[in-house]
Amino acid sequence: MSRFILVTGSSRGLGASLVRHFLDRGDTVIGCARSEASFSQPNYLHHAIDIADDEAVKAMFFSVRKQVPHLDAVINNAGIARMNAFALTPPQSLRDILAVNVLGTFSCSQRAIGLLRKSPAPRIVNFTTVAVPLQLDGEAAYAASKSAVETLTRIMARELAPFNITCNAIGPSPIQTDLIKGVGEEKIARLVARQAIHRMATPEDVINVVDFFLSPGSGMVTGQIVYLGGIS
Repeated sequence: MSRFILVTGSSRGLGASLVRHFLDRGDTVIGCARSEASFSQPNYLHHAIDIADDEAVKAMFFSVRKQVPHLDAVINNAGIARMNAFALTPPQSLRDILAVNVLGTFSCSQRAIGLLRKSPAPRIVNFTTVAVPLQLDGEAAYAASKSAVETLTRIMARELAPFNITCNAIGPSPIQTDLIKGVGEEKIARLVARQAIHRMATPEDVINVVDFFLSPGSGMVTGQIVYLGGIS
């Protein structure tokens, strides 16, 4: 059965892979990103917004309510990262990261509740990172933002359970996307070596977990954080 799915950060990288996956399944996808859509497809509805701007998110959902009867899932994929030593991280970088990664996830999830409640199996999937449990050097601001997302995920799971809405999060190991293009190869290699599975993740690895969370049979799975790769 086709679904109505919202994907943030849909214009490139993992977000674009998620959009293509859902469209190939026959779903209707509402995407949002700061840039315009790079393609046109009848079942793809795009909104060019900055999710760090709550008023822009509010306006987007005003339009979404006119476009679709409900939402079956919200995939909070949008995120930014700026790798830098703690002592050298400008406070504005932290503000920018928190605005997108935390406020964006918060706003999109909150605004979606009414539409999700109309679905027979409503789901929210957030994104964290293995940088949280690994406490990686040079990622203080990014990891702190994703720690906040993890706490938000667990509390949302409890508070939204009466509405039948599950909320879980995925922490991918490194994927070859723009998000890590500024990270040196040596650092990536050291990170991968700390995993039980010594390779970088792929979009397909993440999509596999997303599909599990979105499955109608996963109604009892909520408040969970799944890290890929087997970290140690």
